[in-house]
Amino acid sequence: MDGRLAVDSGESLLQEFLTDVHTTAPMNLPALVDRYAAKLGLRRVVIYLVDLQQRRLTPLLGGDQLAVDASLAGWAYRTLALRVEETRSGALIVWLPLVDGVERLGVVGMHMESLDSARLRRCRTLASVLAMAITSKRAFSDRFVQQARTETMTLPAEMVRALLPPRTIGSDRVVSTAVLEPAYRLGGDAFDHSLTESTLHAVILDAMGHNLASGMTTAIAMAGCRSARRMGAGLPELVKTVDDVLAEWLPDQFCTGIATQLDLASGVLSWCNCGHPPPLLIRDHKVLENALDRPGEPPMGTPAKFAGTGREVHRSALEPGDRVLLYTDGVTEARTAGGAQFGLEGFTDSIIRATAAGELAAEALRQLMHSILEHQDDTLKDDATILLIEWCPPT
Repeated sequence: MDGRLAVDSGESLLQEFLTDVHTTAPMNLPALVDRYAAKLGLRRVVIYLVDLQQRRLTPLLGGDQLAVDASLAGWAYRTLALRVEETRSGALIVWLPLVDGVERLGVVGMHMESLDSARLRRCRTLASVLAMAITSKRAFSDRFVQQARTETMTLPAEMVRALLPPRTIGSDRVVSTAVLEPAYRLGGDAFDHSLTESTLHAVILDAMGHNLASGMTTAIAMAGCRSARRMGAGLPELVKTVDDVLAEWLPDQFCTGIATQLDLASGVLSWCNCGHPPPLLIRDHKVLENALDRPGEPPMGTPAKFAGTGREVHRSALEPGDRVLLYTDGVTEARTAGGAQFGLEGFTDSIIRATAAGELAAEALRQLMHSILEHQDDTLKDDATILLIEWCPPT
């Protein structure tokens, strides 16, 4: 009876926490967590947010950072799995990932004397509530944004990043995830993705130049894509919307890009390629050469100048487990330390190795971007953006 009462008390406390967290200001969230942690029998709870480049985990209240690639906390972040650490005093730290849907936000370290199934269940519930709270509160508080930055961001990058969706979205049928560099000095690269009950929509964009005008081009193109998509437009109409709005408002600017739609039931991928490098298809740990190569078309913003120019939609049926890569030319044109281009082969080898090792799609992409940056001495001359789509229907 006493055990059941203890469980009921713990669940009741979590219900109270869920109620209180909605009305708590972002800067007061750690204090609220501490108050409930003590009532749940935890020594303390420390919230860590991942930085923009997914290299470091930073405590929300400040303090020592933890390396994503060299810590137990980082292991929990990379694998989305529980990790238990024993301290020198014999106490335990339970590391749990902070995940909103499939978007990785960071980790939470829960310090306690002992661990049993009831306490673990409460810890998981607490981590889930915290992830949702952080996602909702960071939209109107700079606190969480500042914790995720290690450098000053340029104005064009600030403008583009304000428009970006979550880094990773997904369901039980599909995952779409993306990374962009240079994180704090973006020029004209961007991505967008969105889910409906039946379709994944994804777009990658690369505007001409690397300045504020490039960022404005990307912003207008992104708005055009979203406006058309939300009105139920098909791919040709979506691209035409972007063509027209760029021709009207920024007639001297253009951007390359690929707009895609993936039917979640059938696995049929449809896309329009507007002057962009063709998508890559990875199947059974191999790149299928030229599988998605199709004739190129003019960049977005240019066809409006050519009467009668239409957009062609290409289609290809995916197989379960297939991964489709969209990327900007800054990825393949990155230079190694010796001056050679990173190239398509270096680009795809990294993804294939991560796929073969069973890495999550988002983790495979994180590792790939870090590999590119290492070859570049952490300095890119052009924006590099990668978007990865994995179709994984239930079997």
